[in-house]
Amino acid sequence: MSLMIVGSMAFDALETPFGKVDRIIGGSATYAAWAASAFTEDISQVSIVGGDFPQDELDALKERGVDMEGVEIVKDGKSFFWSGRYHMDMNTRDTLVTELNVLEQFNPTLPDSYQDCEFLMLGNLVPAVQMSVINQLKKRPKLIIMDTMNFWMEVALEDLKKAIGMVDVLMVNDSEARQLSGEYSLVKAAAKIQAMGPKFLIIKKGEHGALLFHNKQVFFAPALPLEEVFDPTGAGDTFAGGFIGHIARTKDISFENMKTAIIVGSAMASFCVEKFGPNRMKELTEADIESRIDEFVELVNFDISIIS
Repeated sequence: MSLMIVGSMAFDALETPFGKVDRIIGGSATYAAWAASAFTEDISQVSIVGGDFPQDELDALKERGVDMEGVEIVKDGKSFFWSGRYHMDMNTRDTLVTELNVLEQFNPTLPDSYQDCEFLMLGNLVPAVQMSVINQLKKRPKLIIMDTMNFWMEVALEDLKKAIGMVDVLMVNDSEARQLSGEYSLVKAAAKIQAMGPKFLIIKKGEHGALLFHNKQVFFAPALPLEEVFDPTGAGDTFAGGFIGHIARTKDISFENMKTAIIVGSAMASFCVEKFGPNRMKELTEADIESRIDEFVELVNFDISIIS
């Protein structure tokens, strides 16, 4: 398998200023797989769900080329459930309910057929689980990407630092970068985090775009201004899926190609927020994606001449 995605597959209940849904498919691995499958059909999924997770949702991803051998189904268990309410600015939210359910026992054993993965995407999970997946691989992938969150910085910092030291690319948002590094300046924060091990750092800034750091090199990609944002849930995971999907398709891990991957990821995330859950991702065409990427290119494209 070219790309392995490890993360949660879950149910969400969401309330935003634009509407409300009581139970919709979610989870980091779900969003990442839908985004990545727009660029490569060679994906293996590692997750855990309860017997309540719809089979047709698993089948829909299978049709996109996502292998499900690594998804454990606990027939008598319940899938991870999260409920949240977004504020008017859509950048802040309140967690109303978190039920780990089967995710609490998630300790994946990789199928033998997954041993040949070239690219590994570790979604936001317990750092010990992220390390376990890496340690199970007999051959190190060409690129390991890891997402995390502030919660693990508060309750499992030492394990988190060990996990960070094992990956090539770390993805965090701006507040997480500041918390992890102890620096307010994102440039200083990036230097400190890269010193922990990862060669590349991506700092997501929501509606304000994303930054890519590699040594002293920095690339900034803006977010596309949208008239309406219905649901930002999963946007970060969709960004990650688009990013690694492009990398897996091109098999190019250079800084220059990662710049393109940032734009691709940003484009996919801009689609994600247009509808609740991953629904918008399911209906995208290749033409839709190409058109949206062109919009990003036009957004940052300009000619300049200096008159002496």
